[in-house]
Amino acid sequence: MPRRPENLHERYHAHIYFDESTEDQARALCIDAWQQCHVGLGRFHRRPVGPHPRWSCQLSFDADEFDRLIPWLDAHRGDLDILVHPLTDDALEDHTSLAAWLGNEVALALDVFEPEPEDSSPGDS
Repeated sequence: MPRRPENLHERYHAHIYFDESTEDQARALCIDAWQQCHVGLGRFHRRPVGPHPRWSCQLSFDADEFDRLIPWLDAHRGDLDILVHPLTDDALEDHTSLAAWLGNEVALALDVFEPEPEDSSPGDS
């Protein structure tokens, strides 16, 4: 069973995942959350972006909005899957051990968090 969101940090993102068949539902949910819960509303991505393997929209909020927003999202999300994670100084940890879910957990593309290999030439020390 996926880990449920807990209000333990200062700032958060919620990523609402959708596809062509659920896009209208996701748009309505995100716009309603923005209007009713006064959270930040990001772009609607109709392609995978960053670690998110599905189309998604991001909501930004802080601890003060958490206790109102999360139950509201859970009650209104229908079958949409939602990733909720804090914003700390460790993006990999935010999207793994600190990540929580409303709905089903989705496997993320965590390779985006791997450091870029250093450019080295033969003979460099």
